[in-house]
Amino acid sequence: MANSYAQPILTTADLSASLRTVERLLAIADLQGLEIDFEARVRSEQVLSALLDLIPDAEWWAEEGRDGSSEDSDDPAEHLPIRLRGWAMPPETVEPFLDAVGDSPASVRWDINGWPQAPEVGLGIGGTRGAFVTLCLHARDLDLSQPSPDHTVFVHVKQIEADRAPWLAAQVGLTVIGDLKMAPH
Repeated sequence: MANSYAQPILTTADLSASLRTVERLLAIADLQGLEIDFEARVRSEQVLSALLDLIPDAEWWAEEGRDGSSEDSDDPAEHLPIRLRGWAMPPETVEPFLDAVGDSPASVRWDINGWPQAPEVGLGIGGTRGAFVTLCLHARDLDLSQPSPDHTVFVHVKQIEADRAPWLAAQVGLTVIGDLKMAPH
């Protein structure tokens, strides 16, 4: 996975509004080969059980300086709180994931093939490297370290194409609302 640079374009307590913004961004993107990545900070067995039903081969590791991980074939329920990830999921798993995480900090990242040409800012078609949309649930940051009662939508671009982020925001009637920062892996 290549590094991308992400910029927030919407923060709202309305999950439906967040999802509509994501849908509008995806409508202008090249979705060939679309994959979805999930991440969640899990503190309860109920959320863990729901997520493992959806993502049985999830990658996970214990948080807060404790040992335990899927790599070591440990039981995740014995190591809560954990960080859990699911990679390359199909689009139809987004809604079940949103239901499963409840109010846990989580993210959904749409890995797209590329962004459209942005002639107004002198940019051609943007390729796969750096082309993502992320919805952070109950968190204000991509690391999920800033819990929040609301949700934030980020657009990802190549650093050299930083002007594409405000252009993308404008395509869906919004503006950027924070700094462009390197996204975590």
